[in-house]
Amino acid sequence: MPVEPRLTRQTPAPRVGMVHLGPGAFFRAFNATYTEDAVAAAGGDWGICAVSLNSASVRDQLAPQGCAYTSVTLAPDGPSHRVIGAVAQVLVAPENPQAVLDAMSAPEVRIVSLTVTEKGYCHEPATGRLRLDHPGILADLATPGNPITAPGFLVEALARRRSAGLAPFTVMSCDNLPHNGQLVRAVVLEMARARDATLADWIAINGRFPATMVDRITPATTPADVAALAAATGYHDPACVVHEPFRQWVIEDDFVGGARPAWDLAGAQLVRDVAPFETMKLRCLNGTHSALAYLGYLAGHETIAASVADPPFAALCRHLWHHEILPTVPQPEGEDLPAYCDALLERYANPAIRHRTWQIAMDGSQKLPQRLLGAVADQLAANRPIAGLALVVAAWFRYTGGTDEAGGTIDVRDPLAPRLAAAWAGSDSAGGRVAAFLAIDKVFAPALARDPRLSQALTVATEGLCARGARAMVQTLTQT
Repeated sequence: MPVEPRLTRQTPAPRVGMVHLGPGAFFRAFNATYTEDAVAAAGGDWGICAVSLNSASVRDQLAPQGCAYTSVTLAPDGPSHRVIGAVAQVLVAPENPQAVLDAMSAPEVRIVSLTVTEKGYCHEPATGRLRLDHPGILADLATPGNPITAPGFLVEALARRRSAGLAPFTVMSCDNLPHNGQLVRAVVLEMARARDATLADWIAINGRFPATMVDRITPATTPADVAALAAATGYHDPACVVHEPFRQWVIEDDFVGGARPAWDLAGAQLVRDVAPFETMKLRCLNGTHSALAYLGYLAGHETIAASVADPPFAALCRHLWHHEILPTVPQPEGEDLPAYCDALLERYANPAIRHRTWQIAMDGSQKLPQRLLGAVADQLAANRPIAGLALVVAAWFRYTGGTDEAGGTIDVRDPLAPRLAAAWAGSDSAGGRVAAFLAIDKVFAPALARDPRLSQALTVATEGLCARGARAMVQTLTQT
């Protein structure tokens, strides 16, 4: 059987102007494609030095290709593809942290962006505070010149720039976190202050931490995706990424010296206040994604598309949006919220996107405070119902117990997995289980956990899930 030649870069690598921490599939399907389009529209030296903080796998895939890779758009009427060349180099931090610090400290680097997932910020999701007891943070404070965490690299690189008389780079979080600019600023300043108060003051005065809202469904690339691309193009590209046609990037236009690519010419929205857009996306999209992940998985659905093809689960999304989520979402400028939700359901139903419920279910302890619990708190504060949201949270409890409705083992991936499993296994009663979960203050803010309306709703939902199963509970909620 013939072997396809490897994809190779056909154009010179761009000059680096940005460093990006976390070069996973989403970054390659989103940040890098926007940046390539921005440079094509307006020019500029905005090549990206991508940095993996953990694994060498992305570097090993990209390096033989000159860091070029293929972006594959999965539309309902068939795929299309383009080669992306915005990434100039890939570094692996554990192999050579000094090379990463050198790149971040270079005068030509004006932005350091991040997609390191919620847990990469080493913070408490319930409070947003830096975990000064985090093993990585403790190590970085002990040996700041040899960092291992994202906050450690940011603070050490900023310290080096200050010593060299350079302006700080803009720090731009692109993770699905509410007020992500404010969060990363607080984490950086708290870590800097633990090292040197004058460094923290310099960063606070001169640094910029724009908030962003990012949106493009990007399933994990499978061997079948790589094979399909090879059949269509005649080349082998193990670094290819697959994604939906839709993309939306809302950016607070606040950069050090105003230096940034012309992302607005590539379709990004540069605004003064990202917060309403963040809330819209986190609660409307990510919140219902989590709902479909936990309840859909328990009901036997492998993908989001399969879940919403089952009528009760499409009705679940509509119920959550219109009765329990949209009442908590401030109006973003220029957005039609009901139309936005209708478009989300169409995106979920795209049969070409195989976004696995198991993949979305990962790291729930980090995600639920932002995606669901904020809406729960807002609904309770306004004395509005939370039956649907409580059902989703209870489904997360059930999922992290590690056994599905058919008795099979669930591969639970979560930083708190042992504690979550113990919370489920520690009691045979729904009330006991709910109490054990609500006691996890890394997830549930104490004031919310003490609200008897929440514990009552969660107990009812947990009892129903155990007695009747996920699909039946969804069907009852939505009366479909």
